[in-house]
Amino acid sequence: MGKLSFFVGAGLGYVLGTRAGRGQYEKIKKASSKVWENPRVQENVQKVETKVTDIAKERGSAVTDKVASTVKDKLHRSGNGTHSSSGPDFPVGNTGRGTDGPLDPTPPQPSI
Repeated sequence: MGKLSFFVGAGLGYVLGTRAGRGQYEKIKKASSKVWENPRVQENVQKVETKVTDIAKERGSAVTDKVASTVKDKLHRSGNGTHSSSGPDFPVGNTGRGTDGPLDPTPPQPSI
């Protein structure tokens, strides 16, 4: 139902948009530019940018430390590179295919 609703909405938007025409588009564009260039709007944009920058500076190092800690923990648990129950969620080392070497990226093709 979600995809059907999307396509119905997209189709309706297309039909209404084409009926409104280029003139209506230009009016909307002009009005939105006028609002964006308003000094009060730009003042608030500047405040938000400053706040986001400050938060990123404050919490950026904490996020980096958390990621580094998680990676180190995963690497430590995997030990010598073999898959264990507490190791990574991806295959490491012997994948059960009877070889410890790299996997052949292309399977053999039958001759015709």
